[in-house]
Amino acid sequence: MPKIFTSKSQKIGEIGENIAVKFLMKHNFIIKGRNYTKKWGEIDIIAEKANKLYFIEVKSVSRVTLINVTHETLDLYHPEDNMHPWKLKRLSRTIQTYLLSQKIDGDKEWQVDLLVVFLDINNKKARIKVVSGIIL
Repeated sequence: MPKIFTSKSQKIGEIGENIAVKFLMKHNFIIKGRNYTKKWGEIDIIAEKANKLYFIEVKSVSRVTLINVTHETLDLYHPEDNMHPWKLKRLSRTIQTYLLSQKIDGDKEWQVDLLVVFLDINNKKARIKVVSGIIL
């Protein structure tokens, strides 16, 4: 059963995740799942490329101050700083649950990435910042 997004921030998040999925597919990732949820955490996107699993956290940003997103703006905003230790711990537990539930071999390579989607809703544009290899 698909998630139902009701608040404005949830809808922005859903738009950002959809853009992130398109971005990943354009870069030859195979999408294995979305919104894998347990009571202790959620994985936004699970993808695979070159026999490696990617657990992807998506942060979507839509602010008036970011309407005209520039490289300078991207350099000033660091959403990876919002990946607090408790968030990483919850993410790690959720990933381990996913690996066990899918009976994925312990030798399978995997990594955690962060995709930040900067949305310009008015002009229907988006920019993506990729932070690869988040350490849990």
